[in-house]
Amino acid sequence: MNPNYEMVIGLEVHAQVKCSSKLFSATSVDFGAAPNTHVNPIDLGMPGVLPVLNKAAVDAGIKLGLAIGARVNRISVFARKNYFYPDLPKGYQISQFELPIVEHGHLDIDLAEGDAKRIGITRMHLEEDAGKSVHDLGSDDQSHVDLNRAGVPLMEIVSEPDLRTSEEAGAYLRKLRAVLQFIDVSSADMEKGQMRCDANVSVRRKGDEKLGTRCEIKNLNSVRNVMRAIEHEAERQIDVIENGGAIDQETRLYDAQQNETRVLRSKEDAMDYRYFPDPDLLPLKLTEERIEALKEEMPELPDDIKARFVEKYSLSAYDAGVLTMTRMAADFFEKTLNLNTDGMPQNDPKLCANWMMVELFGALNKAGRELGESPVSPEQLGQLVAMITEDVISGKIAKQVFADMLETGQDPDKIVEEKGLQQVTDTGEIEKIIHQILAENADNVTKYKEGKHQVFGFFVGQVMKATQGKANPSMVNELLKKALD
Repeated sequence: MNPNYEMVIGLEVHAQVKCSSKLFSATSVDFGAAPNTHVNPIDLGMPGVLPVLNKAAVDAGIKLGLAIGARVNRISVFARKNYFYPDLPKGYQISQFELPIVEHGHLDIDLAEGDAKRIGITRMHLEEDAGKSVHDLGSDDQSHVDLNRAGVPLMEIVSEPDLRTSEEAGAYLRKLRAVLQFIDVSSADMEKGQMRCDANVSVRRKGDEKLGTRCEIKNLNSVRNVMRAIEHEAERQIDVIENGGAIDQETRLYDAQQNETRVLRSKEDAMDYRYFPDPDLLPLKLTEERIEALKEEMPELPDDIKARFVEKYSLSAYDAGVLTMTRMAADFFEKTLNLNTDGMPQNDPKLCANWMMVELFGALNKAGRELGESPVSPEQLGQLVAMITEDVISGKIAKQVFADMLETGQDPDKIVEEKGLQQVTDTGEIEKIIHQILAENADNVTKYKEGKHQVFGFFVGQVMKATQGKANPSMVNELLKKALD
């Protein structure tokens, strides 16, 4: 990107609330059902029906407000947002406008340089989702509408324009997803559409205080696509400005295959939603007792767990940040530590962290699997780490054992026993091999004694080769140095 410009980015995230029914009806919200089977007259806005607010969705909104340090408004109002679209059966969406349930929160994100940055969150309001238009079903060149999603409860989370790079935007989305999952109010699975993002992007010359004209990129469905769309849109806007043009405020779509944004509608075409309070719903009034009760139920948050991992297990801030990106990763890590009854680790925390982040995450990423699909359990990984620290196997042999664990799901001790991979720690046996190798390489022994100590690595390699990598490396180094000196 042109170094004379900076981006100004704000994100609007829609996260589906994790509950069993829709926001204003008892219809199921289960994902993957046959089209138009999870719909009832309330979702369709049929004459004579009345919406009934989902208590679990309201509780989820309160919990998110508490988690992001926001103000939970004791009174909020549901409004009708009027627009016409094929997948909006009522012709309006029940949302919140002037009086949302949550305002003025924040998230702290970790930057690549090791610093942290606070991103403001303007508001979070509850609203019902629309249905889904399907344009690639069958061969009749017709669009179809699936209303299963209509009425599903959403939390719309609107950030301040505090983000300055696509990397910061990615970090914010990952952090927000982690918070939603940790407090168990949303699965936040972007592949299933449970979390979607609209990105507002503008550019300005560095040093300028005035904001540039923004464009909104709609319905981005992965962190990677959000980052790519922001980068492309910023470059497009800079090219327009540098060539003497002006940016039009407009809504754009992102084509991931072409890596480009295209106009959906201009500002002039933007509709007036004509918000007004929903006449069928009274203002939502929250009591102090309800908020306090939910506060008592709040689990440990990602930032709190990260701080605990740093303090209690002496992990770096980076490692602790990676291991707390999801609740599952944090729990997996602590299980590998094989904690005592007093909560202190029996395994080496740094070694467990390395094996999780490098070996396990690397293997799962290569296989296109999530952590929940890991063929290696945390208990098995913890056992493998223990075998390394107890000198049962070397780190090199451990990688071979780990590959077998991924393939078979077997426990590491069984693999080591069946394949005879136990580490050689017999001093006499290692000394015998060392003396034989020194005798066969007298010329290199002479070089070592003449001060060419780089040949020491050659001898180590020969010993490890002779023992098929089973010799204890630290023991080999110690005995070899003693023999040469």
